[in-house]
Amino acid sequence: MPAEQPIKARAKPGEVVAVIRRILSENGRDYLGHYLFAIACLLTIAATTAFMAWIMRDVVDELFAARRQDLIVAISGAILGAFTIRGLASYGQAVVLAKVGNNLVARYQRRIFDHLMKLDVGFFTATRSGQLSARIAENVTGVRDLLSQTLTAIARDGVSLIGLLAVMLMQDLVLSLMALLIGPPIIFAVNYLMRRLRRATREAVEVNSRLLGAMQEATQGIQVVKAFTMENLLGRRIGELIDSAERRANRIARVSERMTPITEMLAGAAIAGVIAYAGYRASVEQQPPGAVISFITALLLAYDPARRLARVQVSLEKSLVNARMIYEILDIEPQQGDRPGAVELKATNGEVRFVDVSFAYAPETPVLRHVSFTAPAGKTTAIVGPSGAGKSTLVSLLEHFYDPTGGVIEIDGQDIAKVTKASLRGQIAYVSQQPYLFEGSIRDNIRYGRPDATDAEVEDAARLAQAVDFIAQQPHGWETMVGENGVTLSGGQRQRISIARAILRDAPVLLLDEATSALDNESEQRVQKALEQVMKGRTTLVIAHRLSTVVDADQIIVMDDGRVVETGTHRSLVARDGVYARFHFLQGDRKPVPAGGKRSKAGEKT
Repeated sequence: MPAEQPIKARAKPGEVVAVIRRILSENGRDYLGHYLFAIACLLTIAATTAFMAWIMRDVVDELFAARRQDLIVAISGAILGAFTIRGLASYGQAVVLAKVGNNLVARYQRRIFDHLMKLDVGFFTATRSGQLSARIAENVTGVRDLLSQTLTAIARDGVSLIGLLAVMLMQDLVLSLMALLIGPPIIFAVNYLMRRLRRATREAVEVNSRLLGAMQEATQGIQVVKAFTMENLLGRRIGELIDSAERRANRIARVSERMTPITEMLAGAAIAGVIAYAGYRASVEQQPPGAVISFITALLLAYDPARRLARVQVSLEKSLVNARMIYEILDIEPQQGDRPGAVELKATNGEVRFVDVSFAYAPETPVLRHVSFTAPAGKTTAIVGPSGAGKSTLVSLLEHFYDPTGGVIEIDGQDIAKVTKASLRGQIAYVSQQPYLFEGSIRDNIRYGRPDATDAEVEDAARLAQAVDFIAQQPHGWETMVGENGVTLSGGQRQRISIARAILRDAPVLLLDEATSALDNESEQRVQKALEQVMKGRTTLVIAHRLSTVVDADQIIVMDDGRVVETGTHRSLVARDGVYARFHFLQGDRKPVPAGGKRSKAGEKT
């Protein structure tokens, strides 16, 4: 899958409705009661707003003009009751919509994470993790906002506006028609501004996700940043993204805020016209002021919901972009699901066989070409070769991160393509060149090998991995938090925790991918000693560059240019004087040179 889904330049007609319909179809039934309660509260708010405008006629005509003392308590009580009901309804809808919105965010966060865990490794290889996480963090609220904004716009502002318009029409038809003359210009202005705003909103969402992702990556790689004095360079690059985000935000502000002077001028013209005409009728025709005051109150109260409705499309546009980008991720089809009818892998001995396996990440660049070999059960098979020979790809295929383009991979005679991935990976323990530690304590990170393991089993695994001594020296022992990717630990310590995790897995097949190549000599010796414990009785595949780490392997597979070119033991391969012997020659025999002795190009004493 491509790393980034392109942002669509223009929303299709009815797209807001389509996205809302999808959200409601997926979640509406669960929140039906909550939304009905919120709608009832919003309708109550709208009704009390219209009531406040309607009652102003009686306030003016009956209380002030007619001086009817018998109505003072009733009218004042009605106003107090309306405000009380309005306050309670506002509280109720705010709390319920916040609860539903927060639950929606949590639901989609879980849903996105579960979906990401189903996607193949290729997706994450092609996607920048920092940008992906930043994009999700920014986009996930779009679903909540799209629903809440639509609901409040329709149930509160829309109904309030309709109720107030009804009051205006009941009080004076001519004044109502005069006030409604501002409607068409506002609609025209909104449509014009939305066309200008749409692309800017999409670009802003994309730039902000890139900015947040770049910041996250810079902080994660801070040691490299400082080691290569990249502060100024990254500062300039991130500064350019910040400037770009600022320009787009300013553009959005300029375009969207143009609604304010337009609506203010139109509303001012309407209200001024209404007051002028009403004043003329009151002075010339001697009409009582109650109806006019009620009408003007309704008109003024209608201004806010009308203004919010005119601007709601701005908010809906951004929420739509965010919601759609979330669905772009959720709609990515996993490329590597279990096959129909996949069964559980039943690994007994752990024999691994590659039979005529070929693979290519891209059709024009094959990585493996007809690879065949057998890793005997309970034995150690080393795979060596130059960089780019396809060694690590063999590990990825055995873990079924990718499907081979040809051939079959078997464990104990079972084609791994026909078994479930969970059962396959449950029978494999993996130690990588760069061990990854997760948020949590040392104990937590070891327990990832087998979540149901007891504390005693975790500690036994750490003891076999030669990790107990340095764990005891940590500030909080087993409960010491490891920091981001184990930054508080040395490379050798992180690797021994990774090995303890593999020991705890207690799987019949062990994969070691350059497990000691990044370590210093002392750490390598300790890790190698730990590996000897975990390798006992297991089918072990070792990927190695340094031949000194595999001289005792039961079998060595030599690869070059995606092919198996030699197979044998260290002794037999050196004697063969082939590719492996050339590697051995290049790395030297590492024997000390006596005083006065000389060494030939082959590394032998002369």
